[in-house]
Amino acid sequence: MKIVLAYSGGLDTSVLLSWIKEKYQAEMIAFCADVGQQDELDGLEQKARKTGASKIYIDDLSAEFAKDFIFPMLQAGAIYEGQYFLGTSIARPLIAKRMVEIARKEKADAVAHGATGKGNDQVRFELTAAALAPELEVIAPWRDASFRAQFPGRAEMIRYCETKKIPVEASAKKPYSMDRNLLHISYEAGILEDPWLDASAPEHKPMYKLSVSPEDAPDKAEYVTLDFEQGNCVAVNGKQATPLVVMQTLNKLGGKHGIGRVDLVENRFVGMKSRGVYETPGGSILHYAHRQMESLTMDREVMHLRDSLIPQYSTLVYNGFWFAPERLALQALVTESQRNVTGTVRLKLYKGNIITAGRKSPVSLYNPHIATMEADPTKAYNQDDATGFIRLNGLRLKVAAQVHAARKPAKKGR
Repeated sequence: MKIVLAYSGGLDTSVLLSWIKEKYQAEMIAFCADVGQQDELDGLEQKARKTGASKIYIDDLSAEFAKDFIFPMLQAGAIYEGQYFLGTSIARPLIAKRMVEIARKEKADAVAHGATGKGNDQVRFELTAAALAPELEVIAPWRDASFRAQFPGRAEMIRYCETKKIPVEASAKKPYSMDRNLLHISYEAGILEDPWLDASAPEHKPMYKLSVSPEDAPDKAEYVTLDFEQGNCVAVNGKQATPLVVMQTLNKLGGKHGIGRVDLVENRFVGMKSRGVYETPGGSILHYAHRQMESLTMDREVMHLRDSLIPQYSTLVYNGFWFAPERLALQALVTESQRNVTGTVRLKLYKGNIITAGRKSPVSLYNPHIATMEADPTKAYNQDDATGFIRLNGLRLKVAAQVHAARKPAKKGR
């Protein structure tokens, strides 16, 4: 049997590699995806081979992540439950897609992951595999009772590695877990499981990696201009940039000004609520700027239709249905809606705030001559027409009021 494992080189995946190899008597192929997490990859190949892998793939997927996953999602205006920018959610289908490609290339029988049985990631990995390679078996050790019995805690994992001479650095567990990629960093579990804990308090400053606290941000505001073509940002401060460079540039800029921190309680797909703290500096700036560009260039009814689909689109991404036909259908509508979202947005960044400082477009639908409170030189709008417009729209309200007033019982006197 041949199995491809999503591998990071940490304690958990090192144990998984050895344990799966032993249980299934399998040849193990390790796969590590670089999606902009900036983890130390030096020595990873040697570590994987010492742990029992016959081969390891270390693939830089950052450019593909930005272009084919982050940008299409930003075009859709997707935010889960009004707060979460879907940073972890959107990375999983890309990682799973590449894992499936490697499995087919290597003629593997199965893929394996280290997602727990309580979280969303297990669903995201496995729904992607189901959509792209239904013939592959998926192995999820954390849903195996024998695995959980053998490793009830971190101490047992460390002892296992010592016994098997697996090269891992066994350090004290952090008081929270962290997941990082090009779009964001998420923090959850441990001390953050208390929703009353103030994650913005001074003693928790060392937790944050991408941004300074708004209190520590510069006292002077900074301006940035973003150029859009068909809903995608193509330049920052007049300098042309790929989606990857756009994200990297805005992450630094947003982080400098304390932008993109969110503390929320979300509803997991598996049914429980979960508290998380997120840093999404570049994504927050892009989302805000994109909306400003749309406000100038997008037809009202197209915007309202797209907006009505944001909760559904966001839920599909969050729940792992990136490659499902309904998400692809929604994306086609989103792409069409972005045809004229072209122009420039100017923003002011200041102590955690994103402030609109101007927007312009060669295809702007805003006409100051029509919108003006002064005399309209175009004569496109006759204010007298509003009388009939209001009368017709108020008709049903008047009818309802008359009907209900007639049925309303008289008040009894005392």
